[in-house]
Amino acid sequence: MKIDNLTLSFWNKKVLDKVTLEIKKQEFVFIIWYSWSWKTSLIRSLIWDFKPENWDIILDDGSYLYKNLNEKTLRQYRKRIWVIFQDYKLLESKTVYENVAFAMEVCNYKDSEIIKKVPEVLEATWLLLKKDRFASELSGWEKQRVSIARALVHNPEIIIWDEPTWNLDPKTALTIMEIFEELNRLWKTIIIATHDKNIVDSYKKRVISFKDKKIFLDEEKWSYHI
Repeated sequence: MKIDNLTLSFWNKKVLDKVTLEIKKQEFVFIIWYSWSWKTSLIRSLIWDFKPENWDIILDDGSYLYKNLNEKTLRQYRKRIWVIFQDYKLLESKTVYENVAFAMEVCNYKDSEIIKKVPEVLEATWLLLKKDRFASELSGWEKQRVSIARALVHNPEIIIWDEPTWNLDPKTALTIMEIFEELNRLWKTIIIATHDKNIVDSYKKRVISFKDKKIFLDEEKWSYHI
């Protein structure tokens, strides 16, 4: 993924200015930023949830995503990239199974594909025995795993997670990171936006930091610096 010349504004206030950034296949990247500094808005712009100004995403084949955007192209792109937001976006009145199935239904998967795939990812995320539990009944750690399961049903190339460890104890946070390490070994590109200094310092991955609307730091095998 290459972000080309990204400018993002809200309420006539510019929050990012002409940012160009490339993240290669199977990279593991931490994005760190000041609190309340629009990192979630950056993530949402990557899936066209927010519309930035004067920018584009260059795909692996060299083509531009938004320059000639149509519904089919956007749908295919969104299957390649999956975002897990800080509040999980679960449907509290639906069961674990229904939440994961719904993530496939909105992307027009066939019923036969849903019936086959959902139990597979629930088993892989240790949720099969909880498939009939409502989301409102789950612990924070269980909700985390439902979010991972919803990502895995699409088999995306890129997984982005906004603050995966913010409400977890240190032991559970490390378990989450082990899952992402394994996904990275399985050829997934992992992008994590976080303020968790312990996690960033422990894993020594590529770190990208923003300041004054631009990239302030971009280093390989770096520690927390903001």
